[in-house]
Amino acid sequence: MDAHFFGILLEIVLINIVLSGDNAVVIALASRKLSEDKRKKAIFIGTIGALGLRVVLTFAAVYLLEIPFVEIIGGLLLLYIAFDLIKSANDDPDLHSSTSLFGAIRTIIFADLVMSLDNVLAIAGAAEGSIVLIVIGLAISVPLIIFGSQLIMNLMDKYPLLVWIGSAIIAYTAGKMMVDDKYGHLFVERTWPVLEYIIPIAFVLLIVGLGNLVNKRKQKEVIAS
Repeated sequence: MDAHFFGILLEIVLINIVLSGDNAVVIALASRKLSEDKRKKAIFIGTIGALGLRVVLTFAAVYLLEIPFVEIIGGLLLLYIAFDLIKSANDDPDLHSSTSLFGAIRTIIFADLVMSLDNVLAIAGAAEGSIVLIVIGLAISVPLIIFGSQLIMNLMDKYPLLVWIGSAIIAYTAGKMMVDDKYGHLFVERTWPVLEYIIPIAFVLLIVGLGNLVNKRKQKEVIAS
C-alpha cells in the first residue's frame, strides 16, 4: 500500500460522501416514523444492505446503463418513492405498524439502488478496477452516511417542513435521472433543450402538489371522523 493507493481510497470516500447526500435524505425520511430502537436498526441494516448492493452495482453499472430506458424507469420508480414519503408527512409519528421496520429497510435499499445507477460509475472509474479499494472506500463511508442520515432525521423531527424539502430533492433527482438517460437526453435535445431544466422542476411541483392534496384530504377525514 503506497501513497497512490491511499490517494485513490480518499478519492473514493469523498466521491461516495458527496454523491450520498440525497441517499441520506431517503434514509432519514424512510426511518423518521419508527421508534428510536427501530430507527437505529433500520438505518444500520438499510445502509449496510444498500452499500453492499452498491459494490455489486459498481461493477455492473457500465452494463446496466446500456439497457434502453433504464434511467427513465429508475426515475419513475424514484418519483413514486418521493410521493410515498411525502403523502405521510403529516401522519401521527406515534403510529407504527408491525411491518414498518421492514418497510423502512426496503425503501432505503431500493431507493439507494435506483439513485446510485449513475453515481457508481464515478466510484468505479476512480478505483481503477480494484474491488479492494471499492469495498474499503464504501466501508469507511458507512458511519459517515449513518451519522448524516441521523442528523437529517433529528432536524426533520424539529422542522417538519424538511420532510417536504427532502421529498422534493428526491423528485428532482428522479427528473434528473430521466433527462440524463441516453434516450431521454436524445429526446430533450431533439425537441426542446430547456426541458433538461424544466422536467426536474416540474416533478418537484407535481410531488409537492399531490402531497399537499393527499394530506389535506387526510386532515378532512380526521376532522369528519
